[in-house]
Amino acid sequence: MTRKIFFSFHYERDAWRAGQVRNSDLLPNEDEFGFIDAAAWEEIKRKGDAAIENWIKEQLEGTSVTVVLIGAETAQRPWVDYEIRTSWECGNAIIGLYIHNVKDEERKTDTQGVNPLDNIYLANGQPLSSVCKTYDWVNDDGRNNLGTWADEAAEERATYKGETKLKEGAVEGLVQPVARSTSGLINPTMPRTAPNTGFAPHSPHSGHADRER
Repeated sequence: MTRKIFFSFHYERDAWRAGQVRNSDLLPNEDEFGFIDAAAWEEIKRKGDAAIENWIKEQLEGTSVTVVLIGAETAQRPWVDYEIRTSWECGNAIIGLYIHNVKDEERKTDTQGVNPLDNIYLANGQPLSSVCKTYDWVNDDGRNNLGTWADEAAEERATYKGETKLKEGAVEGLVQPVARSTSGLINPTMPRTAPNTGFAPHSPHSGHADRER
């Protein structure tokens, strides 16, 4: 697989599971986007939401596919919502990928969450999930199939002739700012092992600098 892919996910709950997808060696580090060093994230965070939005847009440059790693609470994360919307608007294909069946560091799976693509609508009233496919990393053998899914999604987006404008408006149920939160990002310079629980960079969300991705 040679496509450059942006990964969007909820760090606080799903960092370990996202690490399992990343550590599958489907992509070299230089083709993975959406990951950042904790210190660099803190620097961006101090500059406010506009800086975070710019960072996301910079990460999306050169990518053709966005993979949304769907955990139990992903659909409630405002920065994930922003990343999906920005991905679609810049022309990326989007894939939803359930990761709740991936075991965490305690060998436990999680509950299946709402697909965030069900909550974002095109201007004609169709949910984005009606034009973007969703898979399960475990049940659909993502380790062997993600490359094929990404290629198919990119080809389908390139030939897509339907509605492209998104309906404006915040998604109901998005989590409001909290005083303490952690980022949804992994240091690309770290060894390719699952992130340990001690790595918890902070991240903002929904209009304030302490919103969580």
